[in-house]
Amino acid sequence: MPTHLAAISPAKGQPFELQTRTTPKPGPDDLLIAVKSVALNPADAIMRDQGLFIPTYPTVLGFDMSGVVLEVGSNAPISTSDKDLTLSFRPGTRVAAYAALVWTSCDPDYGPFQERCLVPWQHAVPLPDESMSWNFAATLPVAVEVPLNAWDIMGIPRMAEISASAQLCAGSPGTNSINGEECKNTSAKREALLIWGASSSVGTMGVQTARLLREDPNSAFAAVYATAGSANKSYVAALGADRVFDYKDSHVVNAIVSAAKQDGLVIRHCFLATGQLALCQAVLKAFLEDGEDRKMKKKTAKIGSAPPVPLGAEVVDGVETIFVVPSAVEGERLEQFRYWIGTWLRENLIKGTIKPSPEPSVVGKGLEFINSGLDTLLRGVSCTKLVVEVAG
Repeated sequence: MPTHLAAISPAKGQPFELQTRTTPKPGPDDLLIAVKSVALNPADAIMRDQGLFIPTYPTVLGFDMSGVVLEVGSNAPISTSDKDLTLSFRPGTRVAAYAALVWTSCDPDYGPFQERCLVPWQHAVPLPDESMSWNFAATLPVAVEVPLNAWDIMGIPRMAEISASAQLCAGSPGTNSINGEECKNTSAKREALLIWGASSSVGTMGVQTARLLREDPNSAFAAVYATAGSANKSYVAALGADRVFDYKDSHVVNAIVSAAKQDGLVIRHCFLATGQLALCQAVLKAFLEDGEDRKMKKKTAKIGSAPPVPLGAEVVDGVETIFVVPSAVEGERLEQFRYWIGTWLRENLIKGTIKPSPEPSVVGKGLEFINSGLDTLLRGVSCTKLVVEVAG
């Protein structure tokens, strides 16, 4: 039977060990991928060191990958035309993919820290051309999934849904309702969308996805606000943030609130990519202290938090904090990933409306560099994505 090299997690708190594994065969909904590059995430280090989500050992970890499809399961969509832009896979297809490891009880066949990996086809996206490097492609899946998941969890309509609703309202002259529901004034852009920790990997993509929401004439968002360290403010602004605030400024909350009021906007949604939850809560609370929101006496502001919400975190009346995580129901999760990765990411890569961000930094070539790469990540990095090139 064919074999390949893997970085095995032997036990909680132990460094990865290089071992040979039997190469698996894909199930009906799987792709077998020859992994070319993996991007490192904080969750990788937490799983290695604390055993989070891992029921049994040994296993193989990882989330972000890029590579070539070797085999295709019988249920995966297949096309024989290179010009077909619909989601399709066949042997030789270049892809980026988000591992399904945590939804398979950490089955080692689904961890990308190895030369061959299984992934559900719904978690993968064909790369639109040969120009994108494996390293850049590997930075995309988690960075895209988390902010798109945050918008969904906070109830922000997807761009296609915004446009469809606007067309229905526009097509109903003389009425202010559709199917008994009142049409909203889609032309009124009165909100700023806040991304906290915008120089992190998911934060930079949060800015890019928020920029596209702002550019939709039918969305509620007129501006993208972001926080970042002073060294990264220009980069974050170049990705699409209208205003960038230094999160280290002791008066950052007042600065954000004052800027929004000066712009004639309110802030009711915040994506917390990284940073202090209390600061996001303070910003949103400032816009609940007067006007209609206070009179309604219900939660009208939301925070989508990429980090788990800390135990004992303060509960702010009128501000709901939601941990950003895909559905635990398999069918729902696969549909979510099919949209986030297979549809949204693919369409925007083809159109060139987003780009991999931030820049990847290669920590080594070979699976043996994953341990040291995660150690570097734990010491702290900013505005870069650590990548390991996988030989195989």
